[in-house]
Amino acid sequence: MTDDRSGFVTFVGRPNVGKSTLTNALVGEKVAITSEKPQTTRRAIRGIVNRPGGQLVIVDTPGIHRPRTLLGQRLNDLVEQVLGDVDVIGFCVPATEKVGPGDRRIAESLSGYARAKKVAIVTKTDAASRDEIVERLMEVDALRDDWHAVIPLSALTRDQLDVLSDELLSLMPEGPPLYGEGVVTDESLEDRVAEIIREAALEGVRDELPHSIAVTIADIAAREDSDLTDIYADIVVERDSQKAIIIGHKGARLRDVGARARAGIEPLVGTRVFLSLHVRVAKEWQRDPKQLGRLGF
Repeated sequence: MTDDRSGFVTFVGRPNVGKSTLTNALVGEKVAITSEKPQTTRRAIRGIVNRPGGQLVIVDTPGIHRPRTLLGQRLNDLVEQVLGDVDVIGFCVPATEKVGPGDRRIAESLSGYARAKKVAIVTKTDAASRDEIVERLMEVDALRDDWHAVIPLSALTRDQLDVLSDELLSLMPEGPPLYGEGVVTDESLEDRVAEIIREAALEGVRDELPHSIAVTIADIAAREDSDLTDIYADIVVERDSQKAIIIGHKGARLRDVGARARAGIEPLVGTRVFLSLHVRVAKEWQRDPKQLGRLGF
């Protein structure tokens, strides 16, 4: 067969419009962390979708926002870089909220990426009424006159997910797969484990914490004469008060984080996991170029 297609797609939209959930649903397993809190994705995670007609490589970007810190600025720069390189940009708007100024700004900014084809996606249709969905489709359609398609879907119920996959694939250049079969992401195991721990640490934390959490992996090693994998990780926060929040009363919260993270990591490494978490403070790391570099940004 010579008509195979393959290429890169990224989803953009305001924070929390469901981009990571959509990525995970398309890939069929969890490669991007999802959280009730906006702004949890920090780097270009590639999810790989193999279809009969070819391969989609999803580049997951952080949500575009107005930067308040150096970390925020670096995240926006990353988005710029990714958008310049992809074949298709999927612009996401939730069916449950009216199109607002933030959506308009992002839709307009897509004109800066002339080589990418644009598709509009109305997400979270499972949570909206039929009238809301129709209204949203009309609002979104009016944002640009160069949409190749406007597709309503629900990543949660998988409704219309195949329609999106087929549409995206049809817009890709012809060519062989970019990744081998069975590969779902090009992220290293360390990166994926760190993200799972960070997601667990974010659960149920008050609003001031999300950006202040980074996770570094000190070691991942199979324990000798045992089916255990030992993982040593640091949860890095900016202030002592945040350290106290993460650890919780008599360490209860940190134990919780460990249990939740372990449940996500074990399927990934394929063995039982001994997870040692250490919380440390790196003062104001989001504003310090040296610390950002050390933490991988």
